[in-house]
Amino acid sequence: MNNPDKPLLSVENLKTYFYTNAGIVKAVDGVSFYVRPGEALGLAGESGCGKSITCHSILRLLPKPAGRIVSGKILFEGVDLVTQPESRMRQWRGKEISMILQDPLMALNPVYTIGNQVAESFQLDKVARKSLQQKVIDVLKSVKIPSVEERLNTYPFQFSGGMRQRTCAAIAISRYPKLLIADEPTTSLDVTIQDQFIKLLKEIQQRHHMALILVTHDLGLVAESCDRVAIMYAGRIVETGSVLRVFENPAHPYTRALMQAIPRLGQKNKRLFQIEGEPPNPANLPPGCYFHPRCHQAMEHCKQEYPPEIPIQGDGYAACWRYHKEEA
Repeated sequence: MNNPDKPLLSVENLKTYFYTNAGIVKAVDGVSFYVRPGEALGLAGESGCGKSITCHSILRLLPKPAGRIVSGKILFEGVDLVTQPESRMRQWRGKEISMILQDPLMALNPVYTIGNQVAESFQLDKVARKSLQQKVIDVLKSVKIPSVEERLNTYPFQFSGGMRQRTCAAIAISRYPKLLIADEPTTSLDVTIQDQFIKLLKEIQQRHHMALILVTHDLGLVAESCDRVAIMYAGRIVETGSVLRVFENPAHPYTRALMQAIPRLGQKNKRLFQIEGEPPNPANLPPGCYFHPRCHQAMEHCKQEYPPEIPIQGDGYAACWRYHKEEA
């Protein structure tokens, strides 16, 4: 039986680089975090900060030969996935760790029926033909697709965006993985469908006691759906902690800026806060703290050396020299 306090997944100083003609792109540059059994972790940050590459690294699904895990560990139930052969990873993907991609139209094959594509997820388990169709029907019903029996022979283009994403969720959970990664799962959905899908995702997670990593740039989804949050910037995690603590008392200047940028009800005729400047080019990262060119609180030390991870009252950490100075 799993120890609820022991991490199911522990990522330690992960570095994933892309070797291109233009130079080395440090997409993930020393990321560390953990997820406990049954816990929901939000991995949040601006587009291009390395969230998706972190998740693809966990599953070892990087574009080759450019993308490589340079160093670090990805410990799943104590086993380092970085060192596992590809044949072993094929057994882990889907059964132990599964992933919902952000674009269901690209994730589903347009020339195969919905029924066939969901059935493929059971092939590694060698399910008998007689029971295969019933398993497909059951898993599609579990994600609340109506009139399932009538839809098995339909194609992805005949489904709405929300129905396609539910189908992707059905494929992802079909073998009841211990860890479910949802990579921007609501990007292609309209607002009302987003809310329905996130509620469904949480219901599935809690029903099967799965750990969940929700990758998003929407802090509202994190607040609604997650237990803890990791804020990512330029390939590094700058702050982690419980959702309650991080939202009420953010420690890192970048986290504070993100919170200020959230629109508030009742703020009529008030200009929205924006973070000045742009994220750095991962092929040409600045010295010191990567956020210092955009930070109003930056000190001289911030421009020279990347800050350490400073524990925050037993609830996560922040990588910030100013916080380190305040704690000293």
